[in-house]
Amino acid sequence: MSAYTIILIMAGYFGLLLLISHFTSRSSDNNAFFRGERKSPWWLVAFGMIGTSISGVSVVSVPGMVRDMSMTYLQMCLGFVPGYILVAYVLLPVYYKLRLTSIYDYLESRFGHTSHKTGAWFFLISKLCGAAARLFLACLVLQRFVFDKFGIPFEVTAVATLLLTWIYTRRSGVKTLVWTDALQTLALITAVVTMLIVVSHTMGLNFSGIVSYVHQSPYGRIFVFDNWRSGQYFCKEFISGIFIVIVMTGLDQDMMQKNLSCKNLRDAQKDMTAYGLAFLPMNMLFLALGVLLYGYCAQRGIATPEHTDELLPMLASGGYLGAIVPVMFVIGIIAAAFSSADSALTALTTSFCIDILGLERGSVSREKAAGTRRRVHLMVTLAFILFILAFKALNSTSVIDAVYIMASYTYGPLLGMFAFGMFTRRQPRDKYVPIVAIISPVICYLASLAATTFTSYRFGYELLLLNGLLTFLGLLLLSCRRSRA
Repeated sequence: MSAYTIILIMAGYFGLLLLISHFTSRSSDNNAFFRGERKSPWWLVAFGMIGTSISGVSVVSVPGMVRDMSMTYLQMCLGFVPGYILVAYVLLPVYYKLRLTSIYDYLESRFGHTSHKTGAWFFLISKLCGAAARLFLACLVLQRFVFDKFGIPFEVTAVATLLLTWIYTRRSGVKTLVWTDALQTLALITAVVTMLIVVSHTMGLNFSGIVSYVHQSPYGRIFVFDNWRSGQYFCKEFISGIFIVIVMTGLDQDMMQKNLSCKNLRDAQKDMTAYGLAFLPMNMLFLALGVLLYGYCAQRGIATPEHTDELLPMLASGGYLGAIVPVMFVIGIIAAAFSSADSALTALTTSFCIDILGLERGSVSREKAAGTRRRVHLMVTLAFILFILAFKALNSTSVIDAVYIMASYTYGPLLGMFAFGMFTRRQPRDKYVPIVAIISPVICYLASLAATTFTSYRFGYELLLLNGLLTFLGLLLLSCRRSRA
């Protein structure tokens, strides 16, 4: 497939996004941008959330990870299901009762002004770094697959991607995202299913043949019960899955903002539950595709790349699987990249406007507030561009790994703060909350370093739980009995 064909596909796809933006941006005030006018259909939000949660990195990485981890990632996905139920029936009722736009407003109502700012800044820093890293890697795939053939520099690719995202989200934010995310999820599912069908057909497998092949493959192992020290041990993965959903969905403005745009709590709970149940089969498709791709390489004597992330791009771009697979691969990458970028841009704009600038406090006119929101949205877009260009200048995947590790640490304090607020009646000393939130990740880092140096144990996602627990205990030590109103 020629690069010109890919460019036409991208132009047509972006044209659809602009068309959706045009029809959804008739109300372009802050109510539409931040809350979607609280009229979003729950089923549409649930469907669109699938695309939001799957980044361009996931499209490339998840199929390849079966080489080193088999299909054990599904253990964590099983933990996601009760995690989403807990978010739906523990966190969402609190958010809807307080009629929150930014979920970090809860910290102000429960603890105080300093705690509110602390939670918001932890989110802003973590989301900006993590989302920029994911978009950087997605842009790298597009660069190698498409734009290098035209001699277009990476910097132009990154800037163009962000500016295009800014164009279709700048007016109506969440109101537009609910519909564009649904389109992007449809494109992503279509791409994965099509690639799976093409690969299985090439290998001479029907549906029952696919199930049998995956089950019998050495990469088809799902459960690990025999080694508690392993990072893939079932209990670790399952419990980690529960808490990852709680913190990276329930305590993340990016993931919760569209849920808070539903008409009422009942609709939001249906949305969250349906989305949670859909996430497991979606990842099963990605992993099954990975098993088939490695089996295809073994059948045809194709040498697999050293880095697992390169498996799907290599087969898609190398002409091994016909003409349709490269098309669907590009569509999948574009859909996942735009879905992650537009959602993060909107959430960061919302949090900065409401949590840091206090835009909903009623101190400014609607016109001035809308102007401020537009300027912040552009500022966040420019910050994304700077971060991506910085990653490119450093030219090191270890930097990206460090960003992901840092992001996982920053969610721990949020877990501890929200848990303390919801499950105790004590009142922490507001001015000391930032100190606790900073010290807890530092202690976790030192504990992980000591375990690696002096023992054979390796911390995994359980560091998140330790981080949250330390934050909880720190707040407990610095608290007093809450006075009754």
